[in-house]
Amino acid sequence: MAPTTRPTFRRSLALLAGAALLANTGFTGLVHAQGTPPMNGPASVADLAQGLLNAVVNISTSQNVKDDEGVGPAPRAPDGSPFQEFFNDFFNKQKGNKGGNHNVNSLGSGFVIDPQGYIVTNNHVIEGADDIEVNFADGTKLKAKLIGTDTKTDLSVLKVEPKAPLTAVKFGDSSVMRIGDWVMAIGNPFGFGGSVTVGIISGRGRNINAGPYDNFIQTDAAINKGNSGGPLFNMKGEVIGINTAIISPSGGSIGIGFSVPSELAAGVVEQLREFGETRRGWLGVRIQPVTDDIADSLGLSSAKGALVAGVIKGGPVDDGSIKAGDVILKFDGKPVNEMRDLPRVVAESPVGKEVDVVVLRDGKEQTVKVKLGRLEDSDQAASNDAETNNKGGVINPDPDENQDMDEPDDQQSQPMPDGKGKSDQATPDAANPKNVLGLSLSVLSAETRKTFGIAESVDGVLVAEVAPGSLAAEKGLKPGDVIVEVAQEFMRSPEAVAAKVQSLKQEGRRNAQMMIASANGDLRFVAVPME
Repeated sequence: MAPTTRPTFRRSLALLAGAALLANTGFTGLVHAQGTPPMNGPASVADLAQGLLNAVVNISTSQNVKDDEGVGPAPRAPDGSPFQEFFNDFFNKQKGNKGGNHNVNSLGSGFVIDPQGYIVTNNHVIEGADDIEVNFADGTKLKAKLIGTDTKTDLSVLKVEPKAPLTAVKFGDSSVMRIGDWVMAIGNPFGFGGSVTVGIISGRGRNINAGPYDNFIQTDAAINKGNSGGPLFNMKGEVIGINTAIISPSGGSIGIGFSVPSELAAGVVEQLREFGETRRGWLGVRIQPVTDDIADSLGLSSAKGALVAGVIKGGPVDDGSIKAGDVILKFDGKPVNEMRDLPRVVAESPVGKEVDVVVLRDGKEQTVKVKLGRLEDSDQAASNDAETNNKGGVINPDPDENQDMDEPDDQQSQPMPDGKGKSDQATPDAANPKNVLGLSLSVLSAETRKTFGIAESVDGVLVAEVAPGSLAAEKGLKPGDVIVEVAQEFMRSPEAVAAKVQSLKQEGRRNAQMMIASANGDLRFVAVPME
């Protein structure tokens, strides 16, 4: 009933609108309106599309997959159903084929960037494929070879061997595109072949948790299944994005599509063409967000930048140029407005480049020079850190609180600051804990290390108890944690913590920034309110 009444309701509205028009304009006015030539619609993009369609290709892949012997029971038709015999015959044959192989096919899009046959698409379009075929607008089909792929940005480069030069397109500058600018997407939705859709840029810098370098362009130009890997053009016919993902409950376009910006993609594609792999810059630090509380504890006017929670031993900045507790505000002239900005700008920088980094240290901005390493070497550095940690003398950042700037999922480590002596020997304070900000503090001793299972590599002031409901408890502090630093100053005793907190209060600070080590040496920064 609903599907028939809804159109009727709309037609009634249309009739009422027409009656209102007659009443308001009168018959003479209506005749005049009908005699007026209709106004032109939006400018046509036909000429632009015509010159680009041949550069956009359909990519079909096949993969030989072994049948899963653990498949559940076959569906049954109801007893007595006219289809029962058909069902039984079909699924009995399937049982006979159990343990065999079958091909899985998929479709996607891509575009030619070089007349000699280099093609860009998404990694997820060709991932795991045994056979890749590129279909051109004129019906030509060519087998493709995978040149290189990058899972972090979901980009791949293919190569075909054409008999004649191909129509190619070039990358434009996505950084100059603004929200509201017109864009055009061309792809192969649902296997229909070259299809054109037009829309605007509806958002920039989107983070959809697809990878460590998310910086997507959002567009309402329709992107559907099969559009993945296709280009997003500006009105000059330049590729300013590579269509990669959509948000949709049904799998079809609802006007929320995402494209990898050309400012990120162009460099990745060039490296894949030249080396068959990516070669990203690496700074060798672990970072965490600068929250409002941390910003206040550091004297920052607003929460911005990336807080360095650890420096990788053997990494590019293990020379002391950047230290734990620094806040990176600018990298190579580019502002770091939030933590996730830093991994991207570092990764986009050439290996071996010397760059200026602006950091906030001890309440003052200063510029340091660093020489970037190669991200792909970070695994070896992590391995070396792990070996050092097993021998003692290393504190690992907390993987739940911090983010490795170059590899967010790796757990890498940072040496203790030089010149920090251990506090193993018991003192009278050990038996008389001092209370600060809801924390019952004590010195580290052989006995307390054993009680809380604290590693020998960890040094500082022990948190023996945390008052329930206190602000420190709300920040996640717990018995067995160790206060390593307060306001970037190493803490040797409970009295030193109390004195530093009192000093910060006198300076008008509302939060005390603390470097906290867990019992096993994981390191994080916490801003504890002092009010």
